[in-house]
Amino acid sequence: MRPIMPGDPSKLLGAYLDFLLAEKGRSALTLQAYEHDLRRHLDYLQGCGMSLEQVDERFLEGYLALLEEMGLSEASLARNLSALRGFYRFCFLEGFLPQDPSEELEPPRLRRELPTVLEVPEVERMLESVDTTTPLGVRDRAILELLYATGMRVSELTALRQNHLFLELDLVRVLGKGSRERLLPLGRIARQWVVRYLEAVRPLLARGPARSRDALFLNARGGPLSRMSVWTIVSRAASRAGIRKSVSPHTLRHSFATHLLEGGADLRAVQLLLGHASITTTQIYTHVDRTYLVEVHRSCHPRP
Repeated sequence: MRPIMPGDPSKLLGAYLDFLLAEKGRSALTLQAYEHDLRRHLDYLQGCGMSLEQVDERFLEGYLALLEEMGLSEASLARNLSALRGFYRFCFLEGFLPQDPSEELEPPRLRRELPTVLEVPEVERMLESVDTTTPLGVRDRAILELLYATGMRVSELTALRQNHLFLELDLVRVLGKGSRERLLPLGRIARQWVVRYLEAVRPLLARGPARSRDALFLNARGGPLSRMSVWTIVSRAASRAGIRKSVSPHTLRHSFATHLLEGGADLRAVQLLLGHASITTTQIYTHVDRTYLVEVHRSCHPRP
């Protein structure tokens, strides 16, 4: 092991983030979140007049308790713990610390809430609420159809390029978290709307002042469509459809997974379609499915 060199904590943080990017393939959003959490931690250390070498497990427990008192959600606390454990383990393994003070820290237990899921008729009302007599309406309908047909994340949709479509095979290539690629079936109806958008609408939008050569979905100026724009498209469609639930692009993803399971799909297949690294993440949808079965039993059985 190299001699212990405390060095500048900010430089150690930079080295850790480089490690996450180069060796672990973490996404830009994950790196941004970890950097935010760890810079806050290092600023707190500086305010306490402490060095990294002085940090122990008891101090870290107190720091996490402080974050909880500040009102951070359980998910944010879990992410902070993950960032701290990864950073201190990195510093220990690289020889900058004599021990890893985070090794025995216990993760907080999250209360995993069931995701909001739309009924099939609600999804259909959303899709049919779009005015497809306008070019932007055709684009919006193609986006909604694609989100529901594939279950892709909004970040995956906005990252799509024209060459990611394999229309002759009814497939679309998606780049997910951790730069993991997967091929998703388009579905007949979604394919029809995407083709209509490509043939009749995208050439018009591509003439705009901010024209983009590669992005699949364009805004009115011809530039790549943003995630916020997709959120707006989805929420407006839900409002027009008279849906009172809080609806986002992720709601369509949840609905996609739940409706597949309700239709008899294998959990492993749903995991692959969603791009989950672990099947435990996908298993939350089995709880949604069980809720659906209970409702069916109560409404259909003669002695519910």
